[in-house]
Amino acid sequence: MTEDHGRQPYVVDVEDLTMSNDNFRTAAWTGQFLQMTLMSVEVGSEIGLELHDDTDQFLRIEQGVARVVMGDSPDNLTFDVTAEDDFAIFVPSGYWHNVINMGDLPLKLYSIYAPSHHEAGTVHVTKAEADEAEALEHDH
Repeated sequence: MTEDHGRQPYVVDVEDLTMSNDNFRTAAWTGQFLQMTLMSVEVGSEIGLELHDDTDQFLRIEQGVARVVMGDSPDNLTFDVTAEDDFAIFVPSGYWHNVINMGDLPLKLYSIYAPSHHEAGTVHVTKAEADEAEALEHDH
């Protein structure tokens, strides 16, 4: 299991780190203004449709094939492209977006955004666990 190295100087082979992560989401570095999470999305699964009004987001695929959709509303996802190993995805704030695993291997990627969206040290082993935690956050 990866520990969160945030608030400390950190240099890492991010490809190796991402490939070694088997959790749906692992916070690997949480600073005061920036966060990096590692993700492993199972075959046939997805990150899930979401919207961030307060941040732009960068994602990089290290393994797999993904369908990337974005749009100005959940019913208007007009941006629809395929991305794979070594592709970067830039999500502007205010865009609904989803990344769907279309391949036959777990989709391995990392995501960087500011401000942080998860507590330092967050580990969501499964997508269901992540969905439950996010639902609890929205209830408060």
